[in-house]
Amino acid sequence: MTQDQIMTIAEQAANEMLLWVGFGTLVGLAAKAVMPGRDPGGAVSTMIMGIGGSVIGCGVLAFFWEGLVISPVSIVGSVVSTAGAFTLLFFYKLLSGSFFAEAEDGDYFLHRYRRNRRRRRMVRGT
Repeated sequence: MTQDQIMTIAEQAANEMLLWVGFGTLVGLAAKAVMPGRDPGGAVSTMIMGIGGSVIGCGVLAFFWEGLVISPVSIVGSVVSTAGAFTLLFFYKLLSGSFFAEAEDGDYFLHRYRRNRRRRRMVRGT
């Protein structure tokens, strides 16, 4: 390989990586905007969630429609990528216990905010 071919391959690889990072961040932000409530994580986790959602969403679409090659940087690609990132965020919040917390005095579930507010009230004695 010549020096020019190596530089061209390196430029294409850097362009693809920056494209996935930028698009993953936008998709992760869109998924966090759609999901109600407080969202865990910062900028890096949003980017990783968006990249993972892009891979999952485009992969599921390609799996169910045989022969379809989808680019994440398109209208359909961004919709399925956002749906994939939303699914990742939903399962993360579900498995981490962010949606529901078990109540201390019964078989029903209290939302975490209400449970913490109740706990503060019990500690203060009011």
